[in-house]
Amino acid sequence: MRVTVFGGTHTQPGETDYEEAVKLGRLLGERGCTVLTGGYIGTMEAVSRGAAEAGAHVIGITCEEIERFRPGSANRWVQEEQRFPQLVERINGLIDGSDAAMALPGGVGTLAEVTVTWNRMLIGSIPPRPLILVGMGWRKVIDSFFTSQGEYIAARDHQWVQFASDVEQAVALLPPPAGRPV
Repeated sequence: MRVTVFGGTHTQPGETDYEEAVKLGRLLGERGCTVLTGGYIGTMEAVSRGAAEAGAHVIGITCEEIERFRPGSANRWVQEEQRFPQLVERINGLIDGSDAAMALPGGVGTLAEVTVTWNRMLIGSIPPRPLILVGMGWRKVIDSFFTSQGEYIAARDHQWVQFASDVEQAVALLPPPAGRPV
């Protein structure tokens, strides 16, 4: 299974969110998943690190537009880099390359990745797949969205998003690995 993990850039080694992201990468790697991230710093680096240390294949999806905005390159844990010229192509690369997606805490970019994934499933441009949002922050954001925009969101649209309180629960929400019961 190929799992994309979305998340923010503002966490660093030693911080709780960074260490949780390392743990998520490790759990996915131990499960035999290929892990895709945005390939840069923060959460993306932490997930990549945990996955690589667990022996997983790590793919970093990077983009020239981001590197013009914030100079940098793929983190050292990325084993395969897929580069795109534009941000929208990068987001679609993260989505199209996965069988499931998870989102750790993040900012506007992470929110964009979540909503594009959700909308593409909703309109049928990609097959349904798990979209798991990790942490109470996501629950609050999405609940507020449902409440404040309720008349515009059909009840069936809620089905595309799942919530996990922590990384262990997020991994438990994934379907069993092919050929192995969990």
